[in-house]
Amino acid sequence: MSSTTSDQDKSPSLLTAARTTKTSLWNDSADPVELARSIEFGAVGATCNPVIALTAIKANLALWLPRLREIAEANPTATESEIGWLAVERLSIEAAKLLEPAFSRTGGRDGRLSIQTDPRFHRNGEALVKQAEHFSRLAPNIIVKIPATKVGIAAIEEATFRGVSINVTVSFTVSQALVAADAIERGLKRRGAAGLPDKEFGSVVTIMGGRLDDWLKYRVAKDRVLIDPGYLEWAGVAAMKKAHHIFVERGYRSRILSAAFRNHMQWSELVGGDLVISPPFDWQLRINENSIPAANRIDIPVDKKIIGTLTERVPEFRRAYDVDGLSIDEFDSFGATRRTLRQFLEANAELDALVRDVLVPQAD
Repeated sequence: MSSTTSDQDKSPSLLTAARTTKTSLWNDSADPVELARSIEFGAVGATCNPVIALTAIKANLALWLPRLREIAEANPTATESEIGWLAVERLSIEAAKLLEPAFSRTGGRDGRLSIQTDPRFHRNGEALVKQAEHFSRLAPNIIVKIPATKVGIAAIEEATFRGVSINVTVSFTVSQALVAADAIERGLKRRGAAGLPDKEFGSVVTIMGGRLDDWLKYRVAKDRVLIDPGYLEWAGVAAMKKAHHIFVERGYRSRILSAAFRNHMQWSELVGGDLVISPPFDWQLRINENSIPAANRIDIPVDKKIIGTLTERVPEFRRAYDVDGLSIDEFDSFGATRRTLRQFLEANAELDALVRDVLVPQAD
């Protein structure tokens, strides 16, 4: 990459926020090329999930097809799924190395590489915890994604107790975020009571704001509700602002993470908070190219008229925004949860198919 290209991409927005506020920038991809450039913008972390991993591998098949063959040869009895996940592990380990300087500099608060547990385990807490422990040993700065499902909440507590740094995922609502943060706190307290060593876990609780927006837009259209579409762009932002402020009030040791970008406000409206914002790399480029101001806006509330209208006319927003909007028994059936789990499962199946084509090519 030429210095001219780098300088052109590097406008003040992301760097200003990284240098002047408590807000941490993470890259919503483990692709090493994208991550290296994102670090230039101030990124101190990265995330990975089945969709991201599949995208990264498909974007560079010239590199990954030989690697998949190499992994298969080294593991002659492995299934296509096992080979695919070994590739995800390799991708994650390589990305984690790029983040080691930030990990050391922040004492483990940042510099984390997130790797997601297998979405097929979303009903099996024991399997989630076992895989989380395995992933946490891949590199010292690994943080493990566990879904905010009913089974996942129990797994989050147990994995925390066993020393795993957690990134809560498949989470869209204030109630999910708070229940997940409480689970992390319980795990940490159990560690203290058991005399286990204390450390900086750097755990985060994701709210997938854009996916919440997607769900609400779908329901509004299905229910034939006419509402200013601009209001719906604020739903995820409102949930994240509210959750962040409750986290601060309650003194949780985890932070909110903003993910699943659909608009730049999911960055700009959260700048200033002690939280993590994880845009896809292309969103980082767009934020920089458009010089979106890196102003401290975390404490500026969403317009009361917007909140009032959404609360009155969109019941699913109420469920997402209210502290007790969902019970833990409702986490799995929330529309955004079902949609996201299905997408993760489909990406997992697509990765299996890609490996299958390597192992058993189509006959001529």
